[in-house]
Amino acid sequence: MSFSACSEERKTGETQSLTVKSVFEEGGRIPEKYTCDGADISPPLYIEGLKEGVKSLVIICEDPDAPKGVFTHWIAWNVEPASEIPKNVPKTRVVDHPKMIQGINDFGKIGYNGPCPPGGEHRYYFKVYALDTLLQGDYNRQDLLRSIEGHVLQYGEIYGVYSR
Repeated sequence: MSFSACSEERKTGETQSLTVKSVFEEGGRIPEKYTCDGADISPPLYIEGLKEGVKSLVIICEDPDAPKGVFTHWIAWNVEPASEIPKNVPKTRVVDHPKMIQGINDFGKIGYNGPCPPGGEHRYYFKVYALDTLLQGDYNRQDLLRSIEGHVLQYGEIYGVYSR
């Protein structure tokens, strides 16, 4: 687990209890189609171990290796609890299937924008938080992390790497 994941774990008081998988292995190379060098679509996420009572999910994709600190590639909240988030989630604020609300990433766009490192190999963490509530409001990454404090029932992540 990365330093940022460890600090978030302490903040939320939860340990990793979800298994998150995708089309790449843990620590494996993210396929080009999910990056700025390809179709720039979101990869599918497979979520195992969701408990009953989960009201919503939060998804955060971030690059902790960015030159100016953590770079956010995707934030979504009020995600309908599901065992699969399909690939190519529409880049709209409100998504109907699966239901979710997406915020503005650090590219200044709504939805997912994939890895596009300026140089070297970077790590990209896809973090999934299972909450006991639905959230009200509009968020950036920091506000979203603050808003989920005390509401996280479960947590899981997967990371992949990419270089150009």
